[in-house]
Amino acid sequence: MSGALGGFLGLVGMSAVAGILVTAAVAPAVALSGMAATNTINVFDSLPEYLSIDRLSQKSNIYASTNAEDPVGTRVLLASFYEQNRVDVASDAISQFAKDAAIAGEDPRFMEHGGVDIQSSFNGAVQTLAGGGTRGGSSITQQYVKNVLIQKCEVMTDADAAKSCYADATKPTADRKLREMRLAIGIEKKYEKADILRGYLNIAGYGGTVYGIEAAANYYFNTTALNLTLPQAASLVAIVNNPVKFQLDRPDSETNGAANGYAANKLRRDYILDEMLKYDKIVQADYDAAIAAPIEPVITVPSTGCQTAGDNAFFCDYVTKILKNDVTFGATEEERLANFSQGGFNVYTTLDLDLQATSVAALNANVPKVVNDWNVGGVVSSVRVGTGAILVMAQNKDYSQDPAVQATGTNYTSLNYNTDHAYGGSNGFQPGSTYKVFTLAEWLKEGHALTERVDSRRKSNWGNFQDSCLGVQNYDKDVPPFNPRNDGGSSESNPNYSALQSTTNSINTGFIGMAKKLDLCGIRKTAENFGVHRADGGDLGQNAASVIGTNEIAPLTMAAAFAGIANNGMTCTPIAISKMLSSDGTELPIPKSTCTQSVEPAVAAGMQYAMQTVMTNGTARSSNRATSPRLPMIGKTGTTDAAKDTWMSGATTQVATVVGVVNVGGSNWKNQRTYSGRLFGKDGSTARHRIWPVVMSAANAKYGGDDFPEASSSLINAVAVPVPDVRGKSIAEAKTTIEAAGFLFVDGGVTSSEMPAGTVANTDPAGGAASTRGATVTAFSSDGTGVVIPALIGKTEADARATLSAAPYGFSVAKLEQAVTDKAQDGKVVAIQPGEGTASRPGDGVTIVIGKYTAPEPAASGQGANNGKNG
Repeated sequence: MSGALGGFLGLVGMSAVAGILVTAAVAPAVALSGMAATNTINVFDSLPEYLSIDRLSQKSNIYASTNAEDPVGTRVLLASFYEQNRVDVASDAISQFAKDAAIAGEDPRFMEHGGVDIQSSFNGAVQTLAGGGTRGGSSITQQYVKNVLIQKCEVMTDADAAKSCYADATKPTADRKLREMRLAIGIEKKYEKADILRGYLNIAGYGGTVYGIEAAANYYFNTTALNLTLPQAASLVAIVNNPVKFQLDRPDSETNGAANGYAANKLRRDYILDEMLKYDKIVQADYDAAIAAPIEPVITVPSTGCQTAGDNAFFCDYVTKILKNDVTFGATEEERLANFSQGGFNVYTTLDLDLQATSVAALNANVPKVVNDWNVGGVVSSVRVGTGAILVMAQNKDYSQDPAVQATGTNYTSLNYNTDHAYGGSNGFQPGSTYKVFTLAEWLKEGHALTERVDSRRKSNWGNFQDSCLGVQNYDKDVPPFNPRNDGGSSESNPNYSALQSTTNSINTGFIGMAKKLDLCGIRKTAENFGVHRADGGDLGQNAASVIGTNEIAPLTMAAAFAGIANNGMTCTPIAISKMLSSDGTELPIPKSTCTQSVEPAVAAGMQYAMQTVMTNGTARSSNRATSPRLPMIGKTGTTDAAKDTWMSGATTQVATVVGVVNVGGSNWKNQRTYSGRLFGKDGSTARHRIWPVVMSAANAKYGGDDFPEASSSLINAVAVPVPDVRGKSIAEAKTTIEAAGFLFVDGGVTSSEMPAGTVANTDPAGGAASTRGATVTAFSSDGTGVVIPALIGKTEADARATLSAAPYGFSVAKLEQAVTDKAQDGKVVAIQPGEGTASRPGDGVTIVIGKYTAPEPAASGQGANNGKNG
């Protein structure tokens, strides 16, 4: 305003505010003395006094270790995270130089006033009203209040709300200043001066994302707040006055850069040193030395984000997803995000740095990061049996969340191929035949034995499959038809493999035959009992094709499931965090592994028995032979159609590991069995068998392993049942009867028999013989031309010859003699070959055995019966 009226009104307004400021200064004394308050005091006291001081945003750290038993003592920093680079420290961890510099430079009467310095506030108010904005005059307590209010804004997740909050906390108005004073007085009533000063130094901004005296000391001078020198402390406190103007990390600045000795900061620094000398905070000699000291920042940029974790970056990313997703860290997404952004956590993880380094080296030696136009991926997941602790999470790619970096080459990705989509992973991969172990589990659960056989013939007319959830399923009319076979062109030559043979050699048709005798829904539920789920969050498929591994699943999920098999059927959910501490050292709750009995221990023992044969005699024997020390191990291999993805999964009683070589993007994938699918000049499909033994050799040496429990005989050996006697039945009726008894029927063709033509002449094994369920029973049909050798035992030789030579037999008769001691058998038939009742053709040869009496030798003297005496 100008002119007389403007000047008068301005004076009136200034006087009113000044009166309020005076009232603010004396308000605590008025309250303590009980004096009658003026109207101005009433106005001031109506403002809020309480200010909640929330946890400050701080830097969080994620660590790994080489020793799971001592994750803190052997910790190695993987990465730090912050929106505000701050480390909240105690008062005794801050240099006295920094404390004195703050008081002398910002609020010399800090130790005497009650939150508001009336002299400074009055001067500031005069200048505010004269110039139309606020300036100066704020005590340290008031500055602390302002920073607390701003901090509340900066942790808001709603951008609009945060913007409005910040504007309200910083608006250049007298009413904001008045509220700030009132809150400052409230703070002084509640907290000691030392605590307010500590809070101020910890909350203040020091330029950019650097907040708090500890982080500032680290960043600008590569030291700690406790070890700051006098000139360093003064320079840092100088930054607080105007962080943009006085920060020391822009050496090219014309006004505050290296060329002019950081002139702007030095001017403010030297002013603070002057004030420290003035108020007897330092002596002349210290002052002289500090004034003469050049400003020489040692910028030390802290690690931030998982890209700094190198080979462990994908695991680091997985941990951050847990902190943001798991309800342990907040009931809502907003709460979890706030906790993560405010941080201050020291997170100790389960990652075994030794085993991780071994896995990374094995991947790098066998799976390139880039292979021409084939985006090939290599993954390793290892889980500790019985605890769910993730020991290894490695892949053959470089980590980056920056799309611009990712665009430079397929060696960069943000996707963690080891885990689920919700935790930073892909949509998963088909595990191939490694999924068969869940059908094996259901087979044993339902009372079938490992040596029991099933129809394993390759065909496209499998008929009906039972499904208690979706109803009977039939795929015979599918286009293309459902006609599974093993990858690589091999044919399933045995018409009835046993469950053990199918597991050992990973026979697809054998497992489809097993599924025919089971419930598809039951197989799915058993897989789910082992914690298996689709990586994209969808429901597991349960059709017949899923039996041989068509669901897309994350490698970590399969590693946890194999650990459950090794743990006698007790599956523990994967965990990545072993311990977590707040900034003050308080131990915080973390997600715990949940262990569930997926199958009974006896069933698990049967699975272990079969899966050990995979390692010793089956498809994983090359991995087994290359592992040293070689402990008892279970395993299962997997190969998807056209060898697009290949897997080796297995475990000891201590560690489970899954290794995969997979296509991770694009349609230009290669068949790993072909020349174009070679990796580093070697067969791509066998890379898994070069990586897995390296990882498990290290795991075996470090963690050891015990024998697996012995499987019961009833789970291994199928119960023998009698073969039905179907002689005389039609072939169709015989087939129905034999299959209903659990055997595989095979038509053996026509044979000569006395049975009516077209009926069953005999079977192999014969009717009544014992055989295992699923075994082959071959039935032969009669041509109706056969005869049965008649009963001739006891007949004379002449009678026997006459009968056998006559019609309808016409046999050619041969004779043998056999000594007999019974005169009644002399000259009589005592045996016939083939035997009586045996089917034969007319004209065939028959041998009759004729008895020839020979008198017995007389008994020798003294060789009579025992008379009961002992010798």
